[in-house]
Amino acid sequence: MSRARRVVILLLAALCSARAQDRWRGSPALDRIIEQAIRQNQVPGAVLVVSHGGKIVHRKAYGLRSVAPAREAMTLDTIFDCASLTKVVATTSAIMLLLEEGKVRLNDRVTAYLPEFSGGDSPITVRHLLTHFSGLRPFFELQPGAGYQAALRVAFAEKPTAPPGVRFVYSDINFILLAEIAQRASAQSLAEFTRRRLFQPLRMNRTMFNPPPSLRRLIAPTERVDGVVLRGVVHDPRSRHMGGVAGHAGLFSTADDLGRFAAMLLGKGRFEGAPIFSPLTVEKMTTPQTPPNQPIQRGLGWDIESPFSSNRGELLPVGSFGHTGFTGTSMWIEPVTETFVILMTNRVHPTVRPPIESLRARVATAVAAGLPEAALERIVAAGLRLTGYNELLVGARRETTRNGKVLTGLDVLARDGFKPFQGKRIGLITNHTGVDRRRRRNVDLFAEAGVRPAAIFSPEHGLSGQADHDNLTDGVDEKTGVPVHSLYLQERRRPTPEMLAGLDALVFDIQDIGARFYTYITTMAYAMEEAARHNLPFYVLDRPNPINGVAVEGPILDARHFSFVGYFPLPVRHGMTIGELARLFNAENKIGARLEVIRMEGWMRGDWFDSTGLPWTNPSPNMRTLWEALLYPGVAMLEGLSNYSVGRGTDTPFEFIGADWIDGPAFAEHLNDRGIPGVRFYSVERTPASSRLADRLIQGVQILVTDRNAVDASQVGLEIAAALVKLYPGALQLEQTARLIGNDAVIAALSAGQEPEAIRRLWTEGVEQFRRLRARHLLY
Repeated sequence: MSRARRVVILLLAALCSARAQDRWRGSPALDRIIEQAIRQNQVPGAVLVVSHGGKIVHRKAYGLRSVAPAREAMTLDTIFDCASLTKVVATTSAIMLLLEEGKVRLNDRVTAYLPEFSGGDSPITVRHLLTHFSGLRPFFELQPGAGYQAALRVAFAEKPTAPPGVRFVYSDINFILLAEIAQRASAQSLAEFTRRRLFQPLRMNRTMFNPPPSLRRLIAPTERVDGVVLRGVVHDPRSRHMGGVAGHAGLFSTADDLGRFAAMLLGKGRFEGAPIFSPLTVEKMTTPQTPPNQPIQRGLGWDIESPFSSNRGELLPVGSFGHTGFTGTSMWIEPVTETFVILMTNRVHPTVRPPIESLRARVATAVAAGLPEAALERIVAAGLRLTGYNELLVGARRETTRNGKVLTGLDVLARDGFKPFQGKRIGLITNHTGVDRRRRRNVDLFAEAGVRPAAIFSPEHGLSGQADHDNLTDGVDEKTGVPVHSLYLQERRRPTPEMLAGLDALVFDIQDIGARFYTYITTMAYAMEEAARHNLPFYVLDRPNPINGVAVEGPILDARHFSFVGYFPLPVRHGMTIGELARLFNAENKIGARLEVIRMEGWMRGDWFDSTGLPWTNPSPNMRTLWEALLYPGVAMLEGLSNYSVGRGTDTPFEFIGADWIDGPAFAEHLNDRGIPGVRFYSVERTPASSRLADRLIQGVQILVTDRNAVDASQVGLEIAAALVKLYPGALQLEQTARLIGNDAVIAALSAGQEPEAIRRLWTEGVEQFRRLRARHLLY
């Protein structure tokens, strides 16, 4: 175990008491927190159940179950109105059980199951409902006694306030619709289906909708409505007017029953040996299913990290999940340490008190602080973060404005006197971007240190970086007289044996841009292959990914589309440095090169280029700003189209797109209506001086970046492509740009006019697989 890991464990363990058996039962910290909340009238009473490692370690009732019309002590068997816990315990579970049977699919449109919804024409999917990304408003008003069918008619008529998949809106309407989907797919009411398939197998005998009068004495009353205290009648008015059975609220349960449910989830779908869910279903429900560019993290139904995550506290690690209920109920489940916290209160009795986020957070934090050292070791070993996603995002935004002093691999090498190369004949693969912090050329720095390169190899655009044509020629470096071999000839894209003869090593030093189809990375890979064939050491002088090393986006390249603009099955935005890519290519493609990466110093993965303190050099003639670099992975996916401009030959390449068949104002209006995060569009006219549509006045849109941290470049490119297909049928021949999009499933879905959000889901799993592969080769 590393010293740093031991320090983390010891610091966390210091929060624990000395003896394991004293950490839980009768925990003074938990008692003090809840008793103080009762004294301060935050809640009349509570039941708290905590489990760790498969054992109940704290189970206690506090305060009063009822204060009106009579005072009653809280008991462990008290039945609570679960409120929104209904969403995850009942409705989500029903949908996932039906998914396992093949009766429901996450990516199906809601209208496949509820044809009455939105007139039968809506892009909202089952997944959108489960993650609260449907765009539907939070709730609707319903007249008393309106009934279930009247509520459905209102829900079916709802129109989203935002495009699906764009904005998180926590909505009861989502789960009203989901419950109806479950009822139609199962041919049973939600209450009956969950009773038979879930609550009976788990022996959750006190969990039900519309509890009978015989249990009334055990039920914690809620609010006084029209002079009558509700007891055994659901508190939520919409559920109450729907007859007490609804997808968003209506379930009643005890802390012990919910403990059985939580134990089943920690058991990967099994309870006391009996299977309830497949382990894969539990994994799917409880891991992030929301769009990757969103600061909100939701599973299917379950909350992971959002403004509703107060019950996670400050110390339970990211990767745990839970939910809350308006009446004062909550549960949070942490799989790595096999811990759950169920807190049931009656904070709406007899009148509604302020929310209890602080109480929930303090309880969860005290539970985490009581974890034994072995559990803390598991947290550290799993690499889990204690800081929530939203907190990290805030931190990352602070870091993007830092004034770093990054040393590139070249800077590090120059500082150390080019020691690895003294006395060696090297071949230097470089171009105009191979400069240090003071803009001194690497060629000159090598020579000044007594290591005059024996040969220079140049990529696309040549050594000067100014050539913008397809067939460059060999030459000589004017200052040093070193021969320059072009690696961008039609018949030659890699060093030949003659060029490598007499060399002792190859050194690569070029600034990448962070996109799959930027050809410099293929030049590097081909050169590595030749170095391996000739047993030459291969050095990469690392440089920053200018659009940060965190974001990973877009379709994965299919093997059919491997080419000079697609060497490896990467997503369009890979989030790696050039040195990390070299490690990945060498290992995963089994190149076998004697690779060494000269690492940077001072670079952070969240750094954008402007945070590094390094000078910007246009990596290629049409890559002139950081904004263009950010948009390039998405906008350039359509660059293969012969009748369409991505702005080459204008003052703002990759920030402007257009064609002589596009109506600029209508195109801008459509894209802005889509609510694409981090960008806006406005109509302009341009006359490209070169490249596609040269010397023609064309209409199009200018892309304005409003929040670079929110921009998913691949989403921008996808939305543009989908809009063009929709507004101008037949105008695009997508096969022309297939090598750049790189994924046949995405091309087919675009051609078929599918919704962008549905198309994005086609690459989600591939991106996650790539993230796991990528993690093996990261240096920073």
